[in-house]
Formats: sequence, structure tokens, C-alpha cells
Amino acid sequence: MAQELDIRSNRTPAGAFPEGDEYDRYVKKRQRAGRLWHGIYLTATLIGIAALVALLANISNSAFGYVAIQNRVDPGALVAAFYQQNPDAATAAGDLTTADLYAQPAEVLAAILAQNVTPGRLRAIEAQQPPAEMAQVELLRLLETDVLKPKVVESWSLWDSLFQRDEVKAEAAALPGIIDFKFYSWVNWNFVTNPQSSDPLQAGISTAILGSLWVTLIAFLVAIPLGIAAAIYLEEYNTGRSRLDQLIETNINNLAGVPSIIYGMLGLAVFVRILGPITSGILFGVTDPSTANGRTIFSAGLTLGLLILPLVIINAREAIRAVPRGLREGAYGLGATRWQTTWHHVLPTALPGILTGVILSVSRAFGETAPLLVVGVSTFIVVNPDSIFSKYTTLPAQIYQWTSRPQQEFQHLAAAAIIVLLLLLVSMNAAAIWLRNRYSRRF
Repeated sequence: MAQELDIRSNRTPAGAFPEGDEYDRYVKKRQRAGRLWHGIYLTATLIGIAALVALLANISNSAFGYVAIQNRVDPGALVAAFYQQNPDAATAAGDLTTADLYAQPAEVLAAILAQNVTPGRLRAIEAQQPPAEMAQVELLRLLETDVLKPKVVESWSLWDSLFQRDEVKAEAAALPGIIDFKFYSWVNWNFVTNPQSSDPLQAGISTAILGSLWVTLIAFLVAIPLGIAAAIYLEEYNTGRSRLDQLIETNINNLAGVPSIIYGMLGLAVFVRILGPITSGILFGVTDPSTANGRTIFSAGLTLGLLILPLVIINAREAIRAVPRGLREGAYGLGATRWQTTWHHVLPTALPGILTGVILSVSRAFGETAPLLVVGVSTFIVVNPDSIFSKYTTLPAQIYQWTSRPQQEFQHLAAAAIIVLLLLLVSMNAAAIWLRNRYSRRF
């Protein structure tokens, strides 16, 4: 039969139109195909959401829960010993002599601290700030770290703490020694503001946060201007299609898929070894022996800048290419130059798409670990970076270091650091999305 409906290919030959039963079969087949693909897309979306929920649940399960803490010294014994040695203070304190350590006034805490630390440690504390001038919170923190020295005897997950509370309390009651049993959040303000430490209860991520922000800022300043400039040239000025143009485009697309560890090796060879006098700061008069080998924030930022540069170029080119051709032709018709057309018309219109690529690129740089391990990120550092020529660590590197340790407490710290990392990424992305939407409404 001439011009039959090709049902198997779901296409109608030119000039043919199905009729009768043939039309019904054709419509039902298209509807079944539509329902099938709708189900596939919905299933894929639900799987993605389920994976994300499972990831967040697993992290939260390790970041919160009951802990059993044992102090080297009983806090009550410290208070009792102080008032026994100071009868006049006991008379003035009244009921406070039987209260716990955390209810004592600042002057009593300062005296207890002076009695229970070594003279050398006391001089070091006084060099920073005399205990008599400290607030109660600061004195309690010093007493915990230098006198009480608490340690986690046992810890439990959030799931066990919520749904097996009686069993957990029974296990804690059976533990020997002086036990402080409480529900503990490993994500807290001290965790965010403290530097790294070998003591899980005192360990923090302030140094890692600053290092991540420094490295990401340098990568941003390197990759974004270069990437957008390259995209403008390739789309607006490079109108020919020579073999060199094709080679450049092919290499940019290939570089976007290169494993990140390769960029780390490139950064080690170029920025650490060849350009070491520049990246270490020696050329600028910086003489820090710990960074004379070039393993600095500057080297790490340049390495990550190269890593995200192809992504910025590709996304910026796509955004510029999406600008209607008529916008350019209208500007040319009014006498605008190529640069005026690009700067005043093409770039403002393409800016929301460019910012989308910037968001993806910066997020990748913020979460990278492999290239930094090759370039020379520190796994344990307690000094905050103060320049681009400083030693550094980053949040992903810190998380990697904690997850490799066998102690359960450091697994909790790693989960808490992951939560902070996700919050920082969400905050950065939210700010970039706000800028993108603002420019979308403006232009």
C-alpha cells in the first residue's frame, strides 16, 4: 500500500495521515511511549533525591549523638580543693562552695587555673591575656583544655541515640571512671572557630576554612577573567574556521575531561618547582623556611585555576552563543564597533549563563582534594594563613585526613566538617544565584 504509516519508526510518510483503527493504534502507541518515558524520568529523579537524602542522613548520623566524656580531674574536686585552701573565699561564696565548676565566678576560676597549671603554661597564658581580665567562658575553656583534659570514652550515632536511648544509657552507666554523659553536637561554634588539634573535643576547622577560601579566591581571580576573555575571543572575534581554530576547540573540550590529579602533577612541575621563587614569595622578600619549596596557597590557587579554566570557557561560550544574532546586527546597524557590541549588548545578555558556569566551576574548585595533595597541602596545621605565601590546608583535605584515622571520634569530626563544607557551598552558590537572577531581571 502506497504511503503507509510506518508504525515501527513512529513517523508518518510525507503526505500520509492515519485514519480509523490505524490512527487509534498510532495514538495509543505514542501515549504508551510518553507514559514510559515519563516514568523513566520520574524514577531517575526519585533515585537522585533518595541518594541525596541517604547521604545527608548518613552524615547527620555521625555528626550528632550521645557521648560519654571522662575528665582527668573531677571538676567538683577542683572547687572543693580551692575553697579548702581559701577559707575566706569559702565564707564569701556561701552556697557556691558546693556548686559545680561551671557555676563559679570568673575570679574563682582564674585562681583555680593558676593553682592547677604549670608555671610555664601560666606565663604563656598571661603573655596573651592575664586570667584576671578574662571572661568566665574563656576561663572555663582554658580549664577544660589544660586542667580537666576531657576525653571521649564512648560515642553513639544519632540513630542509636534517638531510637535505642535506654540501651545507650545503660552502656554509659556501666563505663568506669568519672563520666559526663550528654547529647553532643560535633557541629558547634568551637568546632568552627578552633584550629586543628589532636584532641577531638578541641579540634576545629578554622584553619581549613580560611585555606579553602584563600585557594578558591585565587582560582576564581585566575580562571574567571581568562575564561571569559577566551570565550569572547573564540565566539566574537575568531570568525574563521581554520585548522588551528578546530585544534584549539578540541583541546579545550578535552582539557575539561582531564582527571584532576593530572592538574596536580602539572601544578607540582610548574608552580612548585619551576616557578618556586615566585610562588614561595622569595622573589618578593618573603623568607619563610616552611614555604621556601613553593608549596603555598599561591601554587594551589593557580593549580585549581587551571583546573576550572576549561569549564569556564565552555560555559561562557555557550552563554555567548545563545545571544540572538539579531542583537549584534542591530548594534552594528547603528554604527557600534565589535567591542562596543560585545561589551554593551552581548556580555550583559549572556551574563546569567556565564554566572551559571562560574557557580559550577567555583564549586568544583572548592571541593577538590586530589590536585592539592600533589601540590603540597598540609594535613595538620594550627596556624591560620595570613597571605598567599603561607602554608595551608583545606576543608576537603582535612576531611580526608580525619576519615583516614581509626578513632571513632575523628569520624564524627569528619561528618561535622562535611556539614560545614556543604553549608559553605550552599551559601556561595546562593549568593551567585542571587546575582545571576538580579542580572536576569535587569537585562
